[in-house]
Amino acid sequence: MSYILTGFEGKVAVVTGAGRMRSIGRPIALALAKAGCDIVLTGTGRPAEQYPEDERAVNWRDIESVADEVRQLGRRALPVVSDVSSPEAVEALLERVVAEFGRVDFLVNNAGATRGGDRVPATQMSIETWQRVMNTNLNGTFYMSRAFARRMGEQGEGGAIINISSLAAQLLAPDTSAYATTKVAINGLTTIMARELGPKKIRVNVVAPGIVETSRLDDVPRGKVWDDMVAAYISLGRAGTGDDIAHLVTFLCSDQGEWITGQNIYVDGGHLPTPRRQ
Repeated sequence: MSYILTGFEGKVAVVTGAGRMRSIGRPIALALAKAGCDIVLTGTGRPAEQYPEDERAVNWRDIESVADEVRQLGRRALPVVSDVSSPEAVEALLERVVAEFGRVDFLVNNAGATRGGDRVPATQMSIETWQRVMNTNLNGTFYMSRAFARRMGEQGEGGAIINISSLAAQLLAPDTSAYATTKVAINGLTTIMARELGPKKIRVNVVAPGIVETSRLDDVPRGKVWDDMVAAYISLGRAGTGDDIAHLVTFLCSDQGEWITGQNIYVDGGHLPTPRRQ
């Protein structure tokens, strides 16, 4: 006997930050498409010279490639280069989504600032770097949630917002002050908006991944360094995949997840607070 999630036919899902090949956003978009949604994909329009080697090798085209995959699943796809840190761009995105599809039902706030100069002690971080991370991660989540929740409320049929947070909000490790602060704030924003939007049947939840094998973590060398990290910290003995995150996101958007809201759900393979002795 199979268990099939329901509630997706005729629905439209918006997934931000969905253009990378090894990522969380792409599997989420494809999982929602397989479930029955039409998909709006956003990305920053990053230049090809910034693609990792595996993307260049297959002539990857960012959100355009993911849109092609969605269409191959028999669903409509709208790829849009958009900046979530700009309120004006977010409003323009909403207008385009409504013009194209006439509705929006699910929003997955997955876009995040790239790793880089923010992984330093707070006293050494530039104001520009701090603002860049805040504007993309926190402000972008707020702008998107604010605009799209209004539309969902106007439709009167409920909906779901999933904010992708991080285990970093729980670990609060040194050299993550900007990133972890945004994720702690996103967790709080999620709880507040869930309470505000509940009467409109709009559910708002956090999915917080642990160590997931994506190109975002390519600054951690694969091989012994990576394997030792996984063995030391993850109880289940493997890094997560984008699909691990996508499964939960899809469930939270489904009819079967309709009584879950205001939750911060960590998907981390049983991440240990201190490393296991080897």
